[in-house]
Amino acid sequence: MTPLRPDIREYYERGDEAGRLDKGVGLLERARCQQIIARYLPDPPAKVLDVGGGPGFYSGWLARLGYDVHLIDPVPLHLVQARTVSANQPNHPIARITLGDARELDIEHSAVDVVLLCGPLYHLVEAQDRVKALGEARRVLKPGGVVLAVGITRYASLIVGLLRGWMDDPVYVDMVKQEMEQGLHLTPESWPSLFTTAHFSTPEEIAREIGHAGLVHRETLAVQGPAWTVPDIDTWWSDDTKRQALLDLAQHMEHDPLSLALGPHMIAVAYRALG
Repeated sequence: MTPLRPDIREYYERGDEAGRLDKGVGLLERARCQQIIARYLPDPPAKVLDVGGGPGFYSGWLARLGYDVHLIDPVPLHLVQARTVSANQPNHPIARITLGDARELDIEHSAVDVVLLCGPLYHLVEAQDRVKALGEARRVLKPGGVVLAVGITRYASLIVGLLRGWMDDPVYVDMVKQEMEQGLHLTPESWPSLFTTAHFSTPEEIAREIGHAGLVHRETLAVQGPAWTVPDIDTWWSDDTKRQALLDLAQHMEHDPLSLALGPHMIAVAYRALG
């Protein structure tokens, strides 16, 4: 197993990832990812490999739906958290939770129906590593199986900075410019609370890397689009009508190129060819 970058591991060892999707903009991310993932799932009990599955949110959800879910993650704390999720749903446990790397999957060829890559692509900063992870996903997929790969968009930090009034700091502005021009996100020393080292993608880049890995790209969808900029999203989310309005807007705009630029996440959908 290739070691995880120390700064990335230290970031996730804070333990914050376990509750990230239960508040704020994470609520919209969670609901929209579930919407999109559910669209492409075969019927249970198909086998789903959740690579970089973190503390087990999506694995636990899919296990409750009756899927045979195998979670792999490179952060030991995430495995502990995922096992807690599994233990708390004893009638629908996560089938397997193991330490591993997206670039070196300890899984047989053509063994799974679906591969989720909800984190690996944006923490592999080198293109060759992203293609290798996608190639591993192709290897373990059955012919006709689907890959759902999440990327972070190039303008995520720009929009956050504008919304929160951070763009008057030249250090933050330089970081944003590097992300937009090169896709490389490096946390400045003066901004230690920001997200850890990552690669921010364009839709064209993800589609190209999918092709290099031998997969067939179908589409790339905006997860949140501009809906994530609504003020006080927790209050909106507690109101059924307002929550549905946000979800409807995000879904309506999911194919719009502007929406792909204005939201923090996108999901690329790809298949292993039958031939």
